[in-house]
Amino acid sequence: MSTTTETTNPSPAVPTGDGSTVVVAGAMSDSHTWGLVFLQLLLEEHGHRVVNLGPCVPEDLLIGTVRAERPALVVMSSVNGHGYRDGMRAITGLRECADLADVPVVIGGKLGIHGEQSADETVGLMAAGYDAVFDDTAEGIVTFRRMLTSMPQRAAV
Repeated sequence: MSTTTETTNPSPAVPTGDGSTVVVAGAMSDSHTWGLVFLQLLLEEHGHRVVNLGPCVPEDLLIGTVRAERPALVVMSSVNGHGYRDGMRAITGLRECADLADVPVVIGGKLGIHGEQSADETVGLMAAGYDAVFDDTAEGIVTFRRMLTSMPQRAAV
């Protein structure tokens, strides 16, 4: 992809609390784990406690974990190119839960199988409830990292 599809809101609002927990989840049909490990290490480097749900995360596990953890952020990731479809299902399930409406959720990676993420798809993901959408370019990663630095951090222990 040649340009970032990061949104105009690169710093989702963080709910009250210690702001340190981040839930990381792979898209429901995505069995790749290395990207999730990278995300966990990156988030921990920024001082966050990470709950890594791993690959192929079903909607009920995601919702249950977000309810239990009340994280500062949920990061959905896709490597297989089905992130748009799986991401729509995940965010719809989360946003249907009134008690989770304020939890910031972002999605990134390879979100489509046909190359660059279209502006219409990004708008669709945002309209469905994502706070930010990041593509899989170096620029997208830089923008994601910029968002992380704006979040409250806890001291590394």
